[in-house]
Amino acid sequence: MASNLSPAFAYTVLYVKDVAKSVAFYSKAFGYTVRRLDESHRWGELESGNTTIAFTPLHQHETDDLTGSVQASRSGHERPPLEVCFVYSDVDAAFKWAVENGAEAVSKPEVKEWGQKVGYVRDRDGIVIRMGSHVKPPKQD
Repeated sequence: MASNLSPAFAYTVLYVKDVAKSVAFYSKAFGYTVRRLDESHRWGELESGNTTIAFTPLHQHETDDLTGSVQASRSGHERPPLEVCFVYSDVDAAFKWAVENGAEAVSKPEVKEWGQKVGYVRDRDGIVIRMGSHVKPPKQD
């Protein structure tokens, strides 16, 4: 049966304190276009290629009782078990833009041992965003 399945990764849903503010923040700080923000402000979506970035409130009666409540980080020394990664051709400029537009700088971009330039910021809910270049293939000897 499993061989007949061919799923497409459609959504990454971020549970946030304020959907409208998070949608506006991600649009401005990271350059995404808003696809949808419903009138109730309980669901928002950004245009991001094949996978949609979606936002919904931390707590909602439809799912808390069904799947459990979302546990938010309690301090700057904790983080959710999720990291959002965005790829840019100019990581330094993207990092600077994000910080100037409300992202909290965590670590300035630097080239990692695997050849990717990576910097980290936090969003308004403490979610860590990795801002990186495309990973270059290893050099052939």
